[in-house]
Amino acid sequence: MLRPGAAALALLGALVPGPAHAEQVTICYNYGCFSRAPVEYSEERLDPLRRLLATAADAAAEREAVSRAIGQMYAIAGEQTPVWRDKGGNYADGGVNGQMDCIDHSTTTDIFLRLLWARGWIRFHDVLAPLERARFIFAVHWSARIRERETQQAYVVDGWYFDNGHPAAVFAVEDWLAGKDPDAEAEAHTQLPKRPPT
Repeated sequence: MLRPGAAALALLGALVPGPAHAEQVTICYNYGCFSRAPVEYSEERLDPLRRLLATAADAAAEREAVSRAIGQMYAIAGEQTPVWRDKGGNYADGGVNGQMDCIDHSTTTDIFLRLLWARGWIRFHDVLAPLERARFIFAVHWSARIRERETQQAYVVDGWYFDNGHPAAVFAVEDWLAGKDPDAEAEAHTQLPKRPPT
């Protein structure tokens, strides 16, 4: 099993341009990045993400926009791969092809964040390497991270808690390291419908 940091570095090379006006990334799924698949983001699919992130007037608004953008990127990935079947956490998936654990999520979310950051659409934060939380021997968890430029406060960006397409949880690293789950506010986000691949 690859550690998320190593997997992210390996998959970062997959951030290669596809056909004109598109970005292609390689996502991973089926626990521990066992399976990998390319996902293409056309300019037509990327433009709503650009517009969403452009509305952010400050770092807090950008974190909210990042949360929604990551959820949308997973929904698009679910149209092209079996990750549309992914359920929040590790136990609701039922062993289906397309399930994602925290290693899959932290690695894939890191790839998504780096795509958005490389395009200059994330303006108030930098993308950091995924982070491991080990509270107990069997309670290890990984998450992608961003850091606010002005305050240097780091935040996790974690879609593992939710079904595919739901906005990611974004909250302070210190709270996440202490074992905090997403705020009830994160649950209030509008759930995006699951769509099978076409």
